[in-house]
Amino acid sequence: MTTCILTTGTPKRIGFISTRFHGTDGVTLETRKWAHILEGLDHSCFWMAGLLDAPAAASHPVPLAHFNHPEVAAVQSRLFDVTTRSRELTNQIQSIKERLKDELYRFIDRFQLQVLVPENILAIPMHVPLGLAMTEVIAETGLPTIAHHHDFAWERERFVVTAVNDYLRAAFPGALPRVEHVVINSMAQKELARRCSLPSAIIPNVLDFETPPPVLDDYNRDFRREIGLREDDWLILQPTRVVLRKGIEHAIELVRRLKDPRAKMVISHPDGDEGNAYLTMLKDRIAEAGIDVRFIADRVGEKRGTTADGRKIYTLFDVYLHADLVTYPSYYEGFGNAFLEALYFGKPVVVNTYAVYARDIDPLGFKTVAMTQLVTREVVEQVRELLHNPALRAEWASTNYALGLQYFSYAVARRKLAARLANLFGEGV
Repeated sequence: MTTCILTTGTPKRIGFISTRFHGTDGVTLETRKWAHILEGLDHSCFWMAGLLDAPAAASHPVPLAHFNHPEVAAVQSRLFDVTTRSRELTNQIQSIKERLKDELYRFIDRFQLQVLVPENILAIPMHVPLGLAMTEVIAETGLPTIAHHHDFAWERERFVVTAVNDYLRAAFPGALPRVEHVVINSMAQKELARRCSLPSAIIPNVLDFETPPPVLDDYNRDFRREIGLREDDWLILQPTRVVLRKGIEHAIELVRRLKDPRAKMVISHPDGDEGNAYLTMLKDRIAEAGIDVRFIADRVGEKRGTTADGRKIYTLFDVYLHADLVTYPSYYEGFGNAFLEALYFGKPVVVNTYAVYARDIDPLGFKTVAMTQLVTREVVEQVRELLHNPALRAEWASTNYALGLQYFSYAVARRKLAARLANLFGEGV
């Protein structure tokens, strides 16, 4: 019997570039997974971003690359919801672009990079000068590139009316040789082909299903008590940022209709970068519903630690271990990290059948409580049955974990990344 060993040819020096690699946003999480997989195949990974928490020896921090940099934010605020821009604004964009190009060249030279991986910066125009700079550097150097696209401009209403259509066509995502385009779902693949005549490969979001999830330990065992819950409470976890597209009002309605004092909703992430109107509306809904909702973003971090006043900080994985149910009522997702995390931890999920879920995930046979924009009586009754029936939860958990291992494990990304590198370098896989 022989063993097939996956290789990707000669080890490469790979540079990841984005606005930020920090926190628990989807782009950061998936990029770290790619880096972990690639390093396991003997490649070396390096990092450039405006906000960065990678090892210093492998990092090239560039504050101007962050979309919240004051100079960048001032420019970005004048590019959308209008159809023309001033010459002065064009000059500002070009000035920032040139400075970022200098930093990209320094990054490439400093780490002697052989492959570039722009993470979402050639897809969504959160930082137009950075996308332009990245495109020009690829064009000028000819460096092999894997462009990883999570969200495209055409998927967000706020980018529809714009004064930079010329730049969007040139760089978001652009059309250059020796660039392997990677998307995270089949809808994005089809739209990229239709709109830009560009082929792409699908590498879905993944989790390390080959490694069993962590378990309760001496550190995380007290989590419920720390946030004021009893052991017999139902911890209903909303593991997302507080932004409009997450549909958190549906989770609030579900908890209201359960009409059980044991049902306690826990929101693990902070609000996002889209203002605070949505959070204000949710708090009004919570007050009207008269339910118990805990916002615990200040107690959840990437690593365990303590807050400034000495309280324990838990990881998101610590929180999942205590959940009885996960709510994921998003209106739109590029893929669905929280969905995979719930499967990984064996937790039942209430999921709104957003388009990508309906097209790419639901047909695979996962057991979920599915809702279509409405918290119906059937949804409430199915949730109530799950909360009262541990055997049913265990059956669902077993089925879902096996499907996650089959379709969304690191092995899937490993195989597809190896193929992208083989396409770029002509080396056998």
